[in-house]
Amino acid sequence: MSQVLAADPVADALTEALPQGAVFTGEAALEKAQGAWMRLGSPRAVVYPANTEQVAAVLRIAHRHGAPVTPWGGRTGLAGGANADGAIALSLDRMNRIEEIDTASATMTVQAGCILQVACEAAEAEGLLLPLDLGARGSATIGGNISTNAGGNRVVRYGMMRDMVLGLEAVLADGTIVSSMNRLMKNNTGYDLKQLFIGSEGTLGVVTRAVLRLRSAPTSQNTAYVATETFDHIPQLLRALDRGLGGGLSAFEVMWPAFYDLVTTPPAQGTPPLARGYPYYVLVEALGGDEAADAERFERVLGQALEDGLIVDAVIAKSGAERARMWALRDDVGQVNRKGPAFTFDVSLRISDMPAYVAEVDAELRKRWPDADNYVFGHLGDGNLHLLIWTGVRNPETKHAVEDIVYAPLKAIGGSVSAEHGIGLHKKAYLPLSRNAGEIALMKTLKQALDPTGILNPGKILD
Repeated sequence: MSQVLAADPVADALTEALPQGAVFTGEAALEKAQGAWMRLGSPRAVVYPANTEQVAAVLRIAHRHGAPVTPWGGRTGLAGGANADGAIALSLDRMNRIEEIDTASATMTVQAGCILQVACEAAEAEGLLLPLDLGARGSATIGGNISTNAGGNRVVRYGMMRDMVLGLEAVLADGTIVSSMNRLMKNNTGYDLKQLFIGSEGTLGVVTRAVLRLRSAPTSQNTAYVATETFDHIPQLLRALDRGLGGGLSAFEVMWPAFYDLVTTPPAQGTPPLARGYPYYVLVEALGGDEAADAERFERVLGQALEDGLIVDAVIAKSGAERARMWALRDDVGQVNRKGPAFTFDVSLRISDMPAYVAEVDAELRKRWPDADNYVFGHLGDGNLHLLIWTGVRNPETKHAVEDIVYAPLKAIGGSVSAEHGIGLHKKAYLPLSRNAGEIALMKTLKQALDPTGILNPGKILD
């Protein structure tokens, strides 16, 4: 006797409410659940609304049935925030339009599913700059960037995604649309509601549209690799560059030698712009508005740093191609998986605490796994380090042990277990290391107020 599969009332309701071809279930839904780095569970359904009203319809159905909903952006997150196992995966892929670029006010109105790189290129075509820049720029979406408060390579000058959002529109758990599409730089009229949704990883509402602040596009871009002999010289160099470049410093990326060697040794495609063997390498970049004067100042400031002993070697990109090759080294993090998948971490701490912290992590790792590799690099200018750790063993027990080694020291020094990747599923157990009981209680109060039945991205950030 053939088995008769029971109908799913939620899937049926979604199919009725959305246009044809917008709802996928069964094997078709499973096929959609492959993220950039990992599978995203087994969704109950994957839906593709085309506008805010359709998003609201999905959430009304989910709310009525008590069905969990997980918003999807570009599915490039690293904290498990897009895992949709058993949930309705709500993809914003079809909501990808740039609605307006106001060149007079330097703002962009954009739908949440717009790819970051597309938005950046559209701004550039109008002589403007959307400053957010990160490795997943070609697949990450604006909505995903907002939901995780993305950081990236230019935080030292332009801040996090939070600093680029003037207004947004979001749909609450019961389908209520909250449109706060503010286009003003100054607007002190009560609570700043957009902040509830920025960085909340889809647990308080689904962002559908946003107004972004743009900047004037730079006409100069100067990039260099420099080497330092001691860590103490790195914060001194940071301050000297920030001062000497008159606020033009836009990136300050530091690589420990193991990472630098990894991305400049075959089979990696990159070649070393500076000789191997230095204790630290720094990728610095400045953006400005006067090509000739900015290049001269960039060289002069680096020359002074060399004269002052803050750096011991330097190479400046002389073309766009050389600049691209320099950045390609910084972005070639996939090299760490040569010997097998690595554990990835994203932490934040005071610059002065970094050398002792990295030394402590290294020592604890090698007590447990003598052949362990720890590749350290990151946006040091804004206090963010990435650690890519290979132990030769990959199972849940090892993962938990490595996490304890990486996260435990942060509590005593006031560090954060997540600088820019969010909490999601993977870091939830370690949230109390970075947030106190009062803060977590207030987070739970907000969650209860906005999502009383707990259907929005359940299990992420908070239990």
